[in-house]
Amino acid sequence: MTALILILPLSAFAAQLGETAVGKDTITITGKNFTEQEIMVYIMGHLIEEHTDLNVKYESFLGGTAPAFEGVNNGNYDLYMEYTGTALLSILKEEMISDPDKVYDLVKERFKDDYDLVWLEPFGFNNTYTLTIRKEDAESWGVKTISDLGKKSSELALGSEPEFLERPDGYPGLVDTYGFEFGETQAMDSGIMYSAIKNGEVDVIDAFSTDGRIPAFNLQVLEDDKKFFPPYYATPVIRADTLKEHPEIGKALSMLAGKIDNEKMQELNARVDIDKEQYEDVAVDFLKEEGLID
Repeated sequence: MTALILILPLSAFAAQLGETAVGKDTITITGKNFTEQEIMVYIMGHLIEEHTDLNVKYESFLGGTAPAFEGVNNGNYDLYMEYTGTALLSILKEEMISDPDKVYDLVKERFKDDYDLVWLEPFGFNNTYTLTIRKEDAESWGVKTISDLGKKSSELALGSEPEFLERPDGYPGLVDTYGFEFGETQAMDSGIMYSAIKNGEVDVIDAFSTDGRIPAFNLQVLEDDKKFFPPYYATPVIRADTLKEHPEIGKALSMLAGKIDNEKMQELNARVDIDKEQYEDVAVDFLKEEGLID
């Protein structure tokens, strides 16, 4: 199959506002601005192009949850990948639920009722938040859980992405649940964050459980012993009108259901963040290795 892939600059997309799809046979996929999202956008896009007659346009990755969700909800784009816990707490503003199936069922129902957006089948990996420290510190401090960290928290600096410091399922909720704060918090990009903990500029970072830099930087994930962080199962979310017009998209994406576990996603992320491969190359290699595209 000959596929057409269009990568447009942000200025070009501004002119497209108000259109649900860019063209008759084209759908637009957007994402958030971090490695895992960008890899998964290309995985979804190439799979759709391989198994349908549709063309895929990739939106520039504009930021965090709000731009991606609002862009799809407003009809500017057709499809993106969301996490169950993010949808539950940050978008729907619901109370914390620990059971993964209950979270998925609730967000699936509410997104359809409130926004006419459809949650398809989860990819398989649970990219929950974690607190992470250097392994040598974990050993010398005798720290295994987040609660253990409370004994030293006032002496420690937390490096964190800005969104984590503001989200209810991030630092504010963590403080309420565990009853301690860090002596210092520093907002920083994830790339800087890992360099900062490696170089001793901060002592603790928030990390995603599927981040390939955790093993690469010899870091220790602390057990969330009070089960504060909700499940964050990654799932494709598509506009209902797009799916109705092109049901073949759902059929194509179902081929990825349960296909990517945490270890595999960590491996794919590491190929970009550590080995400096291109997002799209990693995505295409994965699909070929799994026999999902030629």
